[in-house]
Amino acid sequence: MDAERALITGSSSGIGLHLAHQFAEHGHPLVLVAPVQAELEHVAAQIRSEHGVEVLAIGRDLEQPNAAQEIFDELRRRAIDVHILVNNAGHGFRGKSWEIPIEKDISMLRLNIEAPLRLTKLFILPMLQREQGRILNTASVAAFEPGPLLNVYHSTKAFLLSWSEALAIELEGTGVTVTALCPGPTDTDFFPKAGMLDTRAFQKASVSAPQDVAKAGYDALMSGELFVVPGGMNKALVAARRLLSEPAQAKLNMRFYEDVSVDANDRRERGDLEKDAAANGS
Repeated sequence: MDAERALITGSSSGIGLHLAHQFAEHGHPLVLVAPVQAELEHVAAQIRSEHGVEVLAIGRDLEQPNAAQEIFDELRRRAIDVHILVNNAGHGFRGKSWEIPIEKDISMLRLNIEAPLRLTKLFILPMLQREQGRILNTASVAAFEPGPLLNVYHSTKAFLLSWSEALAIELEGTGVTVTALCPGPTDTDFFPKAGMLDTRAFQKASVSAPQDVAKAGYDALMSGELFVVPGGMNKALVAARRLLSEPAQAKLNMRFYEDVSVDANDRRERGDLEKDAAANGS
């Protein structure tokens, strides 16, 4: 059987970029989706050069309600089948509820929830007809608990985890599996875009390299696992915090998302851990 083709959203940077490399390293042809076509073409060329796999780049803004259908229709016109759907695109914004414009909240709902739902509704039917397919949804450890200052983001990830777990049960015996990837803090563009580079979550917590998260996600997906929490510290935190009351969890998370003072010599910058992992061959 030919290698399963994977469609990966949010694949121009961060976890999505490294998921693309992870799949390509294992010989999977790819369909890459992100908003900026030029950035995607650069990523596609790099992956073709490094891994020798077929890569198609489709620039689409998944916050637009017609984007999922346009992607599906374009692949159908090209007679390209997708065997693995990776719903990875997402973002968050930090702040108190009354300070964040409603447009930003709606943006999170559209990208983090509506886009995966639309794409899955479209691509799951051919998978069911073939009796073979895999779906990977990038959730978060945030899915397990409430998050003041990131309350809408946490809620979107809770949706993804709950939806993934329920969908997996519905799909039992069909040949189609669902896996939820639940990373903790990861060295990606999420932190600068969310205004969180100075938070305890990025400066003081155990932060993962996106390469390591991508590998954990790929391995769990191919093994048919229901969900995976990469990193021993993240597993321990999820287990420990689920023993606390929800108000206690919420207060801990609020502290996690507050700014902290860091000595210049100890300060982390976006990309530090990603570069270290690359240098060490991760």
